[in-house]
Amino acid sequence: MNLLFAINQRVLPQFSSCIRSIVKNGGEDRYEAYILHSDLKAPQQETVRQAAGERVTCHFVPVDPTLFDGFPETKRYPRQIYYRLAAPLLLPQTLERVLYLDVDLVVINPLGELYRTEFEDAYFVACTHVQRFLSRVNQARLGVEEPVPYVNTGVLLMNLPALREHLSLADIRAFAQAKKHAFILPDQDILAALYGAHVKVVDTLRYNLSDRILEFHNADPKNEKITLDWVKENTVIIHYCGKNKPWKDSYSGQLGQFYTFAQD
Repeated sequence: MNLLFAINQRVLPQFSSCIRSIVKNGGEDRYEAYILHSDLKAPQQETVRQAAGERVTCHFVPVDPTLFDGFPETKRYPRQIYYRLAAPLLLPQTLERVLYLDVDLVVINPLGELYRTEFEDAYFVACTHVQRFLSRVNQARLGVEEPVPYVNTGVLLMNLPALREHLSLADIRAFAQAKKHAFILPDQDILAALYGAHVKVVDTLRYNLSDRILEFHNADPKNEKITLDWVKENTVIIHYCGKNKPWKDSYSGQLGQFYTFAQD
């Protein structure tokens, strides 16, 4: 199974937690982890290898950060968020699919069903964290005419042959520079605007569940309530996106127990 991460030195503790959860619960015997980075020296790379363990082969892919000069960035959204969008142009040509994962998530059940999802004509397989009305709001904000899903980029299955053919870093840069003042979540805005018509959406409750999504789902009287037992049996990926992180003292949520469970 091919996995993809884009990290810097600051997130090494979260990477360690994430990769340990994958090795424990991901369901595969071996993993090939491709790690996009610009600042990992030999000691940090060794830290990554030790955290990953013997069942994970780590491939460090250096990225020239000047590729993203002019892209909007903040402390919360550093330049590394764009690396995943350029990944099809940076990874070995022999790869046909790769599963990108943010490091602020844990895997609690096997990844195989998601990883082997048929692309059909899609470039990406992903989940959305917004309802249809907000998707239309985002379309208007970004100047997108056709209805497209607004997906969370923390979990992305990539169709690499299709993306090598159709993805353009020049187009991404031009759009980023033209629309940067409208951006809220820059990488998600770019993906929705330029490639949203080529996304296959899969079940968020299984593959990209957050505390906020769980709360929203259970607050809707039309939905059957989801219990933590259901999560334990059915959810594959829990994503602690946003500022609410279980490794922080300020954390408030129901899913924090899985952060510990996934690593024990």
